[in-house]
Amino acid sequence: MNSLATTVIAFVCIFGGALLGFRLRTVLPEDHLSDASRDVVRLGMGTIATMTALMLGLLVSSAKASFDSQSSAVTEMSAKIILLDRALAHYGPEAKDARDLLRTVVTRLVEETWPAKGRARSIAVPSGSRSELLYDKIQDLKPETDGQRLLLTRALNLATEIGETRWLIVERGYTPVSRPLVVVVIFSLTITFMSFALYSPPNGTLIATFLLAALSVSGVLFLILEMYSPFGGFIEVSSAPLRAALTYLGQ
Repeated sequence: MNSLATTVIAFVCIFGGALLGFRLRTVLPEDHLSDASRDVVRLGMGTIATMTALMLGLLVSSAKASFDSQSSAVTEMSAKIILLDRALAHYGPEAKDARDLLRTVVTRLVEETWPAKGRARSIAVPSGSRSELLYDKIQDLKPETDGQRLLLTRALNLATEIGETRWLIVERGYTPVSRPLVVVVIFSLTITFMSFALYSPPNGTLIATFLLAALSVSGVLFLILEMYSPFGGFIEVSSAPLRAALTYLGQ
């Protein structure tokens, strides 16, 4: 779901609902705008507003959980990369090629996921050739002592866990926002704004107020949708953990 397109649609619907409410005020019979009718409409709209707030809260909670899981995965992967490098460092000079390749793989990952300004951002799908070559480099090491055997086993386990985490990040990126939930939220907000305008005499102040309110609500919806694209959207997962890991590699 395109965040910007959905936000524009939401703004048009919500603000359009307010304008429709102003229009209906001029064409509805007088008894439809009586105090009794107003009280009943307010009661119904209060229920809708409460349900809309609950649905918005659900969207925020889901989006935040999705974003936080990706951010935590990047931090966890960064820590394991450092541990893998340290395990190879303690193994001995025989593991230098594997350590150099690890640094190359991590550097490429950072450059592809958080590219220079002007290039599109997206989570880098693990390259089978580089990832497997690193695993093969580690697996080809020939331990001569019990300590090296333990370190080799640990290094292989860490390499496997890093690969699993990377693919988990990629697969989570395909988890979409609930379209029906977004549609229902937009519809509910549209109806709510329409009811507000239905019993309000149109003037410049009210129109400006509804315009700003529609912009604000649409902006919130935009940020919610952007959190579902933490590697290619306006709100992105920080590259700081991986960049910090790079500073420790090779020491």
